[in-house]
Amino acid sequence: MITHPNIDPVAIYLGPLQIHWYGIMYMVAFAGAWLLAARNSQRPWSPIKPAQVEDLIVYGAWGVILGGRLGYMLFYNTEKWLADPAMLLRIWEGGMSFHGGLLGVAIALFIYARKHQLSFLALGDFAVPLVPAGLFFGRIGNFIGQELYGRVTDVPWAMLFPSDPTQLPRHPSQLYEAILEGLVLFLVINWFARKPRLNGEVTGLFLVLYGIFRFIVEFVRQPDAQFVDQPALLDVFEWMTRGQALCVPMILLGLWFMRKTIQRLTQPLMN
Repeated sequence: MITHPNIDPVAIYLGPLQIHWYGIMYMVAFAGAWLLAARNSQRPWSPIKPAQVEDLIVYGAWGVILGGRLGYMLFYNTEKWLADPAMLLRIWEGGMSFHGGLLGVAIALFIYARKHQLSFLALGDFAVPLVPAGLFFGRIGNFIGQELYGRVTDVPWAMLFPSDPTQLPRHPSQLYEAILEGLVLFLVINWFARKPRLNGEVTGLFLVLYGIFRFIVEFVRQPDAQFVDQPALLDVFEWMTRGQALCVPMILLGLWFMRKTIQRLTQPLMN
């Protein structure tokens, strides 16, 4: 069993101003996305030019922040939000949803594509290779802040989190997600996107892989407190968490985007 290093979630104290590690991770994620986008924009098949990268990152950042917060309220805290609408604005209290952020970025990309008369799917294919690095740093931020830890377990690498009132050994699920949704997804998506693909294929692969990785980790991730004693979907799916339920349409949409690739790969087997 391992004990969490109990890192101070506040990285820098400047009098009354506190800079949290989670905020720093967001800054690092956006900076990394900027650098990667600037490099990828130089490819001959890139839908945007290097001069357009800054504008795209700003659109994406607003999509992540607004979509992530609104998605958390809708998907995970609807009742509390309806009782206290101002809760939406109190971002410092925590609460961001990946699936909400994904929808927010999709809307931001759609607006950007309309503004610059670009293919929405081509723009999505350009954007999704930038996402896994941000997911990696975000999950490291969760780990430092002792948020979203896993279920109780007896595996040799089980971890004690000082912030956990039960003080029981748990899965360090933030690190599982950092590795799968961050590192592995980054390597696979950027390898796949290194050559020209049909519009939507890179986006489709991202949706499928993220959905599968998140679905798997949800089995060992502690559900949000409000869902511990409640089924996330229908009674027949009492084992499914809210995160898993949200991943199912992602995977199906991703497979639809990749249908031509799947047809090409299975054609020899069918002959």
